[in-house]
Amino acid sequence: MTDTTPLITQLRALLALTHTEEQIARIRVAQARTDAVRRELEQNAQHAAERRTAIADQLRELGGVTDVVTPVLGRLGALVKGTLEQAEPIDEALLQDLQLEHQLLDRATYLKVLADTAGQSEVQALAERLVTAHSATVEWLTVVLAEQALGGPAALVATPFQRVAGGATKLANLPVRFAATTVNRAVDTVQHAGEQAGALTGAVRETLAVGRLASLRRAERIAEREGDSAAAEAVAATRRELGDLTADELPITGYDSMSTAQIASAVKALDDPQQINAIVRYEEAHKARSSVVSAVQTRLAALAKEAVGVAD
Repeated sequence: MTDTTPLITQLRALLALTHTEEQIARIRVAQARTDAVRRELEQNAQHAAERRTAIADQLRELGGVTDVVTPVLGRLGALVKGTLEQAEPIDEALLQDLQLEHQLLDRATYLKVLADTAGQSEVQALAERLVTAHSATVEWLTVVLAEQALGGPAALVATPFQRVAGGATKLANLPVRFAATTVNRAVDTVQHAGEQAGALTGAVRETLAVGRLASLRRAERIAEREGDSAAAEAVAATRRELGDLTADELPITGYDSMSTAQIASAVKALDDPQQINAIVRYEEAHKARSSVVSAVQTRLAALAKEAVGVAD
């Protein structure tokens, strides 16, 4: 009689990880940049729930006992991850998501070989289904991270706390040859905001953001006055990253007077991720048209796929 213990062990591990995956997918729904991404994440959560059920059913078929601890551990893992990642930039959170998906993929692949060796065709079919699903998610997360590396706009947006964490990192890396006191004050403001974020109201966070942008503009003016063009551009790039833009700084002339269709067409001609990012930052800060943001994000996704070698 075939020993099913290795299969049961892997199914239990996959069940716990899939519980965590499902809860994380539900957390990510709130971070979707566009309605299309939100629907995709909602479907991902639903599909994870379906996989969880299928794994539990197969576990019972093999005589394994599902317990009440596994779902609790999965939800707890997602809760802990969702809480801790608020203190780090969003790219770190996404890298952890990718690590989870790789673990799921590797275990599903291992389960497939175990099932084939044991002659368990139903388990093998389930494992193949899991391999397909997690391979697709690994690819999707890889593209999202590439979008982030290219400067955005990524499919997922950072939470306010993650923006504080990311902002502190960016500001801390700015050139310090000019206006050291001003820049240090801005960094200290952001770091202090990160430490006290849990106690801040939305109004106070908005005030801090305004003060930060004002500090950056002042630092940029000082650098220009002193003739340090490299430092001025570094600050200007950070300011644009934070969405502090004017229509004249956009790479599309006459942007404010263009229709959604005209903007979507013009964006297709852009190959510079920083220019694409500037457009979406400006759009989100002004008219916030979801169709425009979606078109811009789609263009960046195409560039990200090229960067990581993923075919459309």
